[in-house]
Amino acid sequence: MHSQRSNSFDIRTFCDPATTLIRMQELEALTGYKRPTVYKRLKDDPTFPKPVPLSDSRHRGAPVAWVLAEVQQWVLQRIALRGEAA
Repeated sequence: MHSQRSNSFDIRTFCDPATTLIRMQELEALTGYKRPTVYKRLKDDPTFPKPVPLSDSRHRGAPVAWVLAEVQQWVLQRIALRGEAA
């Protein structure tokens, strides 16, 4: 049986969303999009959050991440627009 430690690490209280970078797996979970749709949105939707390069490489497949606060803001905007789509 595992015991809970009183000083356990909780990412939600440690990280500032404005400076927290998330990778594709977390982006997919937050947006509901899969990888191909993410890249389609990057191409076609100027409001979709832009990735942050994690290396100096510009080659396809170079590591990228997204700013958590920007993704959260985009999701909130999509929620706000749901009534206007009718």
